[in-house]
Amino acid sequence: MEKDHLEILLEDIRGKFDLVLEGHESVRKEIRDAREESNEKHDLTAFQIKALKNKIDDVEERLTKKIDAVATDLSAHRADTERHKTEYKVSE
Repeated sequence: MEKDHLEILLEDIRGKFDLVLEGHESVRKEIRDAREESNEKHDLTAFQIKALKNKIDDVEERLTKKIDAVATDLSAHRADTERHKTEYKVSE
């Protein structure tokens, strides 16, 4: 009878151990899935940041060219204005 009782107890322990292993594997799968989702989001974010950086660099380049062109125009206008001061003086 004690042998039967021990076998039942061992069977019960084995069943509980199997449940623990199943739970452990389930948690491991959830962690893997979460890691994969996190990596995908990271990759998307890195791609978006790179695209934004490229766009900002492009805007910076175009603005620099426009500012340089305005500076050139202003310099030419200033030189022309200063030249006219001596040519067109109003006398009293």
